[in-house]
Amino acid sequence: LRNSPRLLCVATQQKNTGQNLEEDQSQSQNEQKVEPSSAEKMLTEEKVKLEEQLKEVTDKYKRALADAENVRQRSQKLVEEAKLYGIQSFCKDLLEVADILEKATESVPKEEIKDDNPHLKSLYEGLVMTEVQIQKVFKKHGLLRLDPVGAKFDPYEHEALFHAPMEGKEPGTIALVSKIGYKLHGRTLRPALVGVVKEA
Repeated sequence: LRNSPRLLCVATQQKNTGQNLEEDQSQSQNEQKVEPSSAEKMLTEEKVKLEEQLKEVTDKYKRALADAENVRQRSQKLVEEAKLYGIQSFCKDLLEVADILEKATESVPKEEIKDDNPHLKSLYEGLVMTEVQIQKVFKKHGLLRLDPVGAKFDPYEHEALFHAPMEGKEPGTIALVSKIGYKLHGRTLRPALVGVVKEA
């Protein structure tokens, strides 16, 4: 019976020690939990920053790709246009030659072209053949004549020299062509000089 109070004290001490041990363990676990949460917080912040940087870099990369593609397409278009329209100034110079040939053939009186006058006949036929050949060459390279008599006036293809009322003709149509126009691959190289019908 004497030993029983001592035993009780020892048991109480052991119990207290067990509680202290449990408290220490739970406290150390809490500390461990706190430490990873701050590390996790730092890692999360770092992750967010890196994701933002990745998004920004990806966006810049996509824009750079789009810009490069635009430049490539523009360059390709310029090259194609240069191939098509590079001969533009040369064609303009040749148009003057075609105009002179046309005027030369028109100026020859038709009644003078006879077998009695073989030199004039040969010269005229040579001029006509040259004119036909030059038009073939023009067509081969995409240069087409604009002879718009009776067509509606188009300011992109025609240049009005005068407006005059004419009976039996619809206003706004072309009654007379003073100078033939030309288009190079669909683009007006030289507008036709025309007279346009206006209302009386």
